[in-house]
Amino acid sequence: MDLAVVLVLCLSSLLLFSLWKQSYGKGKLPPGPTPLPIIGNSLQLNFKNISKSLHDLSKTYGPVFTLYLGMKPTVVLHGYEAVKEALIDQGEEFSGRGSFPVSEKFLFFCLTGVVFSNGKMWKETRRFSLMTLRNFGMGKRSIEDRVQEEACCLVEELRKTKASPYDPTFILGCAPCNVICSIIFQNRFDYTDQDFLNLIGKLNENIQILSSPWVQVCNSFPLFIDYLPGSHNKLFNNIAYSKSYILEKMKEHQETLDINNPRDFIDCFLIKMEQEKDNQESVFTIENLIITISDVFSAGTETTSTTLRYGLLLLLKHPEVTAKVREEIDRVVGRHRSPCMQDRSSMPYTDAVVHEIQRYIDLIPTNLPHAATQDIKFRNYLIPKGMTILTSLTSVLHDNKEFPNPETFDPAHFLDESGNFKKSDYFMAFSAGKRICLGEGLARMELFLFFTAILQNFTLKPLVDPKDIDTNPVEKGFASVPPKYQLCFIPV
Repeated sequence: MDLAVVLVLCLSSLLLFSLWKQSYGKGKLPPGPTPLPIIGNSLQLNFKNISKSLHDLSKTYGPVFTLYLGMKPTVVLHGYEAVKEALIDQGEEFSGRGSFPVSEKFLFFCLTGVVFSNGKMWKETRRFSLMTLRNFGMGKRSIEDRVQEEACCLVEELRKTKASPYDPTFILGCAPCNVICSIIFQNRFDYTDQDFLNLIGKLNENIQILSSPWVQVCNSFPLFIDYLPGSHNKLFNNIAYSKSYILEKMKEHQETLDINNPRDFIDCFLIKMEQEKDNQESVFTIENLIITISDVFSAGTETTSTTLRYGLLLLLKHPEVTAKVREEIDRVVGRHRSPCMQDRSSMPYTDAVVHEIQRYIDLIPTNLPHAATQDIKFRNYLIPKGMTILTSLTSVLHDNKEFPNPETFDPAHFLDESGNFKKSDYFMAFSAGKRICLGEGLARMELFLFFTAILQNFTLKPLVDPKDIDTNPVEKGFASVPPKYQLCFIPV
């Protein structure tokens, strides 16, 4: 038995070495650390902080290198120039969605939806989703009104805390979730609605699980998903709950649908399904509707709420920054009306703070995986069609030439010498190119209006000395997750 094991290992080693020699011998793939049988380059990776591992490897292998996640090769792009060249200059060729085994095993996201799908499914679903969201006001005044109304609701809920120590996790999830719900389901929820709170709780739990070292291991070794217990099973249960909720809402819409008067995103999708019912190749199916709604719902809620939560923690840590923002709000907006997007051009410091929060927290460190849609010649390498591509957004957002002292939270990174807001091509918090975040415009609006509404109405009081506040993420896998904390919202 021991001899058989040794023989299998030897054969595996020879096979992997042969494959490795073929790839590199023909100059196809970029260089990289030599993979070991079965485990690939796992020993060179810190699954608690993969982006840090990629940074370290880039020092040896340069901005473009090959990494074996388990037995599967992945091309890594590190640094602004390489990421821009791929996602923007050769955007179409790099617009595929790469392998994400946890999603593929449980959710079939690789087949439908707008986040993990490919080809015709992705292109038509994304085009339809963008058009529908715009028709319902995304990026326009009508959606700004909704965000402002939700900001007022958020402020009223925070008043109810009566300046007592309070964990803002749930309430900062409710606000952006309600904006998305008004677009998808037509209506918002009360902040005490138990179904609503259950959904928010599961979304918060999912981002924590997806960012855990265990899920990073599962993505490298998909067999673990099938045969070992772990938090990935909780992820599956949570998403099954969300999907059943969406299915129930969809059935309610089907019963009350008026094709001449669409009320929301679901109605528009159902009408499109009816229009294409005789098209055998139509992407507009019940399955695609459920996953697309799940994609828009989850992405539109969790990323913004995590940024808000992390942002308040940074404002607690840096009271001098908070004071400058409040001074600008008082001067430009005052106390007798709500902030609006038109104010942003007159509030360069606040605008810089919001950008710096997003840059500093580095929300999605290694981006969602991309894939080559065809054989690509890239910097004298040949990247074959279907190859998974990891783009390090950390390396762009924390570039020390563009952002001096990138590990320091400093709004001056987005201000010129005269104190005017300074744009940066390196600001890729929403990714870039063909796969840039679908809701970027809405997210930017929410972050500005929610932050300014909170600081217009409250002083943020930490429970500990600001210098003792730890702003390091508790997880840094799929996302950078801030530590739990409490604060007091003191009415002004």
